[in-house]
Order: sequence, then C-alpha cells, then structure tokens
Amino acid sequence: MHCTSHMGKRLLLLLLSIGCCLAGFAAESYTLRGRVIDRLTRRPVAYAAVVLDGQGDKGASTDSTGRFAIERVRPGIYRLAASCIGYRNTLTPEYVVSAATPFIEIELVEDAAQLDAVTVTPTPFRRTAESPVGLQVIGLREIEKSPGANRDVSRIVRSYPGVSFSPVGYRNDLIVRGGGPSENVFYMDGIEIPNINHFATQGASGGPVSIVNADLVREISFYTGAFPADRAGALSSVLDFRLRDGDPEKHSFKATLGASEVSLSGNGPLSERTTYLFSVRQSYLQLLFKMLGLPFLPNYIDAQVKIKSKLSARDELTVLGLTGIDNMRLNTDEKGEEAEYLLSYLPRIRQETFTVGAVYRHYAGQHTQSVSLSHNYLNNRNLKYRDNDASSDENLMLRLRSVEQKTTLRGENRSWLGRWTLTEGVELNYRRYTNRTLQRLYGRETDFSDYDTRLGIAGWGLFFTAAYESSDKRFTASAGLRADGCDYSARMRQFWRQLSPRLSLAYALGDAWSVKGSAGIYHQLPPLTALGLRDNDGAWVNRSLRYMRVKALSAGIDWRLRDRLIVSLEGFRKGYDRIPLSLADGIPLVCKGDDYGTVGAEPLVSTAEGRAYGAELTARWQIPGKINLVGSATLFRSEYRNGQGRYVPSAWDNRYVVNLSGTYDLPRSWSVGARLSWIGGAPYTPYDEAKSSLVSAWDAQGRPYYDYACYNTERLAAFGQLDLRIDKTFYFHRCMLGIYIDLQNVTASRLERPDVLMSTGVIANPAAPADEQRYLMKYIGQSSGTLIPTLGVTVEF
Repeated sequence: MHCTSHMGKRLLLLLLSIGCCLAGFAAESYTLRGRVIDRLTRRPVAYAAVVLDGQGDKGASTDSTGRFAIERVRPGIYRLAASCIGYRNTLTPEYVVSAATPFIEIELVEDAAQLDAVTVTPTPFRRTAESPVGLQVIGLREIEKSPGANRDVSRIVRSYPGVSFSPVGYRNDLIVRGGGPSENVFYMDGIEIPNINHFATQGASGGPVSIVNADLVREISFYTGAFPADRAGALSSVLDFRLRDGDPEKHSFKATLGASEVSLSGNGPLSERTTYLFSVRQSYLQLLFKMLGLPFLPNYIDAQVKIKSKLSARDELTVLGLTGIDNMRLNTDEKGEEAEYLLSYLPRIRQETFTVGAVYRHYAGQHTQSVSLSHNYLNNRNLKYRDNDASSDENLMLRLRSVEQKTTLRGENRSWLGRWTLTEGVELNYRRYTNRTLQRLYGRETDFSDYDTRLGIAGWGLFFTAAYESSDKRFTASAGLRADGCDYSARMRQFWRQLSPRLSLAYALGDAWSVKGSAGIYHQLPPLTALGLRDNDGAWVNRSLRYMRVKALSAGIDWRLRDRLIVSLEGFRKGYDRIPLSLADGIPLVCKGDDYGTVGAEPLVSTAEGRAYGAELTARWQIPGKINLVGSATLFRSEYRNGQGRYVPSAWDNRYVVNLSGTYDLPRSWSVGARLSWIGGAPYTPYDEAKSSLVSAWDAQGRPYYDYACYNTERLAAFGQLDLRIDKTFYFHRCMLGIYIDLQNVTASRLERPDVLMSTGVIANPAAPADEQRYLMKYIGQSSGTLIPTLGVTVEF
C-alpha cells in the first residue's frame, strides 16, 4: 500500500507537468543559439559558418564574439556542422531542438593546410588515429529511440558488431568479441566507473538495468579493439561516456515515466561560469517482474550529478557523482517448479555503490593538462536461508558482506604539434577490499566457512601515445605504450612484466575506400575477490596470480558513400594467457560471472589460456532527419584450455550474432523503429547427478552441481527476437511531450534451455549414514520468452 501511494504521487506530478505543457501553444520552430571557440586557445572564432547537418541552406555565421543564432529551426534531433578558413570542418554530437534546447558550444581545431575556401563536408562516421578499428560512436538518436532497449545503454550497444547478449534475459552482461563480462571497463568524462549496472555481480559485471540515466548522456564511444593507452584494464571493450554540459543560459527539466522507473533530470546555470546537470530515478522494476511471474523483485534508486565551472578562459573544473542503492527481495508467493528452483538458491541482495570524481583541465595553447581524482565504493550484501525460512539460524546458508573501494589520482598532458599529437600521463591508485562471509560449504569438516579478510593494494601506471596524420589526411598512425604494476606481490611490482604496447595504422585508398589495422597487448588485474582470499592461517591463497593478458590483432576495410553509408569488414584475433583457473572445477575464472552473487573467491592459478577469433560485417546508413540504420553480423569462436590441453568452447562461444536495428522519422514528429536479433546457441555443461543428489551437497548451495569433466559439451538452440518501437513527440512553446510504445519480443519467441535438476526434498535412503543420504531428484523444464509491452512518457520543460 505504501509503494502504491508513492507511485500515485509520482504519476500525479507527471500528469501535472503534462498539463502545463498542454496549456501552451504548439510551436513550429525554435532558435538555436551557441558559440564557436578555438579548442586550444579557448578564444572565440569569428565569422565561422554553422549549418544544420544535411541542410546546408539552414545556418548562420558567428559574430565577433563567436556567437551564432539559427532562426526558425523545426523541432527534431540534429547535428551541427561548423567550418572556418584555417580550421578543420567539425560535426557536433546530436542535439534535440525543442523548448529546452541547450546553448551549444562548438570547438574547432586549427588546420594550417586549409587556406582556401572551405566546403562543409562533415561525416557522422568518426575514427581516431589511436583507434581506427573497433570504434563505434553512439549518438543521441540511438540512445533515445533504440527499439527494445528502453534507453538502457548496455542494451543499446547490442546492435553493434561483436556484441553477444542473453536471450530473453533480464541481465545486461556485455559479451564482446568472445570475452567475458569481467573484461570490460567504463569511463564517464574521464572518471572510471567500476560497473554501470544495478545488482552487479561482484568480481565481474552486469545486472538487470543500467545505473546511467540516458537523459544525461551526449554520446558514447564504444571501443571493441585498439583501446586508448589512457584507459586501463580493458581486455574486451571500453564504454566511454560523454555527458552533456549544463545549459549556461537557462534552466530546463525532464520527467520520464519509463519501462522500469520514474525519473527527473535537469540542468542550468548556478552562476555566470558554473553549470549543473543532475538526475534522480526510482524504479518500479519489481512491479514489472512480478507481472512477468519472476521469483525475484529488484528495486533501486540512483542519482547522478555533474557540475562544471569555468574558472577562467583557460581553466575549468568538472565534478561528477554517481550513486545507486539496490534491494532485491525474493517473491516467495510465486508458484511453479521453475520459481521453486530459482527461490532455492537466489539470495537476498542489497548493494550500495557510488563514484565521485573531479577533473581539473588547463588549456595552455598547444598543450592541455588535466588532473583527476576519483573514488568509487561498492558495498555488497547477500543473505540466504534454506527454504527462505529465516526463523532459525540453523537454516542459514549464506551471509556475505563485502566492500570494494578504489581511489585514483591521474595526471595527463596532451600536445598538438602540427601533424603530431603526443599524450603522456601517470596514474596512482589504492584499492581496499574487505569480506566477512559465513557460508555453508559442501565437503568441509565443519558445517560453515567463517571467512574474514582485508586487503589493501597500491598500484601505479604510466602511459604514452604518439599519433601522426599526413598532410592530405589520408594516412594516420599511432603508437602507444602503457605499464602497470602494484604491490600485491613481487612479480606484480615489476611493471616491465605488464608492458602494454600498441600500434594502429589507417590509410585512405581514395574517397570511398580505406584500410586499417591495429595490434596490441593489454593487461588486467584479477578481481579483488580473488586477490583477497586468505586461508585459515591468514596467508594469501592466490599470491601467485599474475596480471591477465590478451594479445589482440585486428584489421579491416571500409567503404563509404557520401558520408551517409559506411560498410565495414573487420577481422580479429585475441590470444589470452595468464588467466586464473579454478582449482576446484578446472574452469577459467573469466567463464564465470553471468549470474547474481560473487565470483573469484576460490583458489586459482594463472595457467589458463584462451583464444577468440572471428570476422565482423557492419553497415550504417544515416540520412539526417529520416533514417538511422545499423546492421551487423559476427562470426566467431571463443575457446579456453588449461596449459597445453585441447581447446574447449568458452561460456561465451555463441558462434554467430546477427543484429539489424533502425529508426525512420515520419511526418508530424512520428518515428518508428525495429530491431531483429539472432544469436547462436550457447554451450552448456550437464549436471553431476550423483553429487547433486547427496543431501549434504544439495543443502550446501540449494542448486545442482555441474559435471565439469564434460564442460560445455552440450549446446542450446539458436534464438531470434524482434523488437518494435513507436514514438510520437509534441512540441510546445514551453515544453516537449514525448510518448512511446516499446514492444520487446513481438514474436513471443521461446528460448528452450536445458531441464534443471532439482531436489524433491524427499530422502530416498533415510536409513543410510548422513553423508550417504540422497534426495529423490526431478527435472524441471525451462522455457522462457514472452511479449513485453512498455508505455513510456517524457516531459521536458
């Protein structure tokens, strides 16, 4: 009743906002205002041409202060193209033109080669000298209107090559180019975010829904290869978020009622030189999950804030904050065998996470220096009782509280020296890990493991990159080097053992064709859950672990048609070594982590090896104001082995992924979108029936044990899913009202998974000794997949 009351208040506030909108008069056009500055000197650029991308006749010139105003712009989503003699043509990220359109600041880069008249020929398909392959830039249109994604960042990137997904799943694990969910890193305006999902799997990543509110995101750079040297710890991907800046001239707000939450975001000036940006969200995901008949009910609150202050013409300070509070309780009222199985082992999960950081940036002509300080925190608590009966401590199966913290100080200098760009930097960090766990384990002399550990690790990193671009812009090259170390062990202190060199090359064969390639070595520290494991004598169990390493090679070719259509073919190969291997079950640690809970707290050795290789075909077609289409097909293999043994499929070896996603803008501010996804069946491991039926074994974890001697010898069937979305936007003088219908899994495709082995609770041989008693077992069919309709409403004012 309490929850229903609060929900009613939120709906009332949203309806009042809609009423305020409808009280205005419909608007046909708006004025777009902004300023053009020199990126290095921060001085205004006078008499630059600024036009709407794709509408060269709709634009304006900047005045002597660099300001411009484009009158009578129809509402919609646009990019701006800016040009000026002596500067490179620039295409901005996407902006929504409405009553809340922000003041737009455009940075131009000086180019001495441009001495003649400039023709604006912008391109939305970007690449960098450091990352010519494996880079996708995701704009505002895709973030706002991606079908089936519900503005969830982790689901949006599913449309891009190399990205697998969980069919009919309720998790956002990123599986990129055959790598596990623990191999990805996330950055937001230069600050590292340890995980972007609520209900994170400690030691890996993923969860049912993103922490990041898409209302605050300007665009996303998604790297699946050729990782920048200043982004540490990536083995499979980097998601680099760029947040919007607050509007320096007016306040605006946006209320959203979405598939899983209600949110409020806003931005505006705090003073003449300081702006703010914020969002707060409250979920009602538990209502959706209860409607779907799921036995777990997640609830969360999250908030973000960004404050940016221009201390002077050449100095600025940005402060970021991100927090999430999670509470997942069990829906014990749900009936049925599948619910019974999930309730038998899923714990009650509570998490609190936050990241705070500040970035100071100084623009000194050809050189830009930045210093950042950040701290992130995760408090993870799991609680589980047998049969979910907390009336007696004898039923306790798991009580875990684990805290991870990381403080990072980072300094960087970037220099633009003609055709060369040099970047050098240093990073210092300190990690803190504590864990107190009381857990029932099978095979121990005592019923419970009482585990208590504390760990502190000081780490450091150095990086350098040199990038070159030829005078005709046809050839680019980048060479970089990164070195990381920490004081966990003598081997890890020797930073030269963790050298990460990388090289990228690209060459334009003509106006349409270009070739590109990269090679690099990348390192990642094993999770703190593994490094912090102690034995009964207090010694570190996994002291022999090394930094995980991958040697990656990729090459490709692009074909472009008038900067509206690009077709790209890329091949990649990744070789893994120094991967932690579980001594208990013989499985690489990176093949775990796609379920709730924790991974890594077990004896490990760095002897596993792996490989992933494949090819990606991508096509992107964009017509401003009309079409945005992305299609990709990936064929790949992902395999691991222990030492010199034979390779076996990894947990992420789906073999192929096909995605086709697009939106089409109709007259009168309507748009329609669709996404078709098809993924090969994942391998799986059969159960060990003999071990699982033992009363002592089943009671220890409440779920069956796998037969790891037959690891991933079986495979699921392929799965396809179609999602649809319809948007309608109403524009008024004072606000914007958006309504959308999102239909996930329109075809109601069913995913057939292996039957689950489960105890009946009846002991077959009660007269036998306690350690030989066995439950009568049964198999439960697992088939999932249903149509999930969502109605969303947004009000911007």
